[in-house]
Amino acid sequence: MQITINGEATEIPDDLYMSALIDRLGLTGRRIAVEVNQELVPRSRLDAHPLHDGDRVEIIHAVGGG
Repeated sequence: MQITINGEATEIPDDLYMSALIDRLGLTGRRIAVEVNQELVPRSRLDAHPLHDGDRVEIIHAVGGG
């Protein structure tokens, strides 16, 4: 199926959950925020959030500083 990740069309396997996508992108353990179709997905729900054809995913990396 096809989804959009940060504005870029991307082909992914069917029945993929958000946590698996994060793992595939090499972002596991990183400080990120995830939004699917303009709705924030809490970190505690990433394992239970299925992706669907046409979803628009935004992944934002937390940047520290001070």
